[in-house]
Amino acid sequence: MTDNIFDSLRNGETISANHADGGKLREASFATMKLLWQLNNSFDPEEIQEVFSKITGSTVDHSLGLFPPIYINYGENLKIGKNVFINFNCTFLTLGGITIEDDVLIGPNVKLISEGHPLDPEERHSLVPGKIHIKQNAWIGAGATILPGVTIYENAVVAAGAVVTKNVPANTVVAGIPAKAIKKVKS
Repeated sequence: MTDNIFDSLRNGETISANHADGGKLREASFATMKLLWQLNNSFDPEEIQEVFSKITGSTVDHSLGLFPPIYINYGENLKIGKNVFINFNCTFLTLGGITIEDDVLIGPNVKLISEGHPLDPEERHSLVPGKIHIKQNAWIGAGATILPGVTIYENAVVAAGAVVTKNVPANTVVAGIPAKAIKKVKS
């Protein structure tokens, strides 16, 4: 296990409830919340991009379209490509890492959850990261939830309200709870 709790999360390591640096997770989340307050109360696209860049720790492309509010617990594990659109009221739990490639559309009320907890009650307060990767030109419909460890491949569509527990192949539409393939996207 690495010494830095954030490196451990990026490496996919489970973080025990009594990890020595556990308090740093909360400190980082509160620092992110402070920036989110500014972002979520802005109506200026340039200011939104500027604050979002501070949250992620890297400059986002000017083509990012983001309609606040958005909720993020730790932005530095969030990577955003070009020409991405994120609609109102999304929640990104990013401790496990989230990558969103170019040309992705994310509908309102989408939840990207890259972390969870073990089923064992004795270990339940531990944190289990699982990277989420949304590949180029995917579309995540309104109210969909993407769970830890899932990759949404190129041109895939996640229907509104779907709960995605497994990878979604390229050029595939998934729907339901849990999400299942319902058709192919014409290419």
